[in-house]
Amino acid sequence: MLGDDAELTAAVRAAQDGDETAFRIVYRAVQPRLLGYVRTLVGDPDAEDVASEAWLQIARDLDRFSGDADRFRGWAARIARNRALDHIRMRGRRPAIGGDETELTGRAAESDTAGEAIEALATDSTLSLIARLPQDQAEAVVLRVVMGLDAKTAAETLGKRAGAVRTAAHRGLKRLAELLGADPEAAGVLDALPPQREPNARAVTSASVTHTRSRTQKDM
Repeated sequence: MLGDDAELTAAVRAAQDGDETAFRIVYRAVQPRLLGYVRTLVGDPDAEDVASEAWLQIARDLDRFSGDADRFRGWAARIARNRALDHIRMRGRRPAIGGDETELTGRAAESDTAGEAIEALATDSTLSLIARLPQDQAEAVVLRVVMGLDAKTAAETLGKRAGAVRTAAHRGLKRLAELLGADPEAAGVLDALPPQREPNARAVTSASVTHTRSRTQKDM
């Protein structure tokens, strides 16, 4: 397990035992990338509110979560996605999906386009470019590359097959490279994207919703 992952896993477990400082560590470690994901779903004006709703649910349900850092990121992403889709339904708009991925599920992705990218937080410039991708590609790129989820966890978050997510992420990254090539001022943006994770041997499961915690974002 990577050092950062080990620290996040320890912080999650301490937070489950009621350690407020540990919960703040978890929030600060996951929130920037989670917020980036929410932005691809609802747009910038509403992203903060939707992310706040997601964290309230994360705090409320944390007692029943089980797993390590990878599983926590996937669990948090699923909660954030559900809150984002609820928000979209309430305002009467649906995300613009860039086509049906069904035909891609049996096709393996080519080389890992982001394999040589450095581990770093995605910048606003990167996210603005990702927002120009078809929705399926944008979500796959953010979950795989920005959130750092493996293909299986990202697929469970989206309700799709891992092969479809790999292909969508690959196509999205390829399109990002094309966008960068057409925009010299954006040179170096892909360097802000961390490499995609490969799945580990542990299964990914979601936690059920039960308990309520008193934490708010003011505590984070």
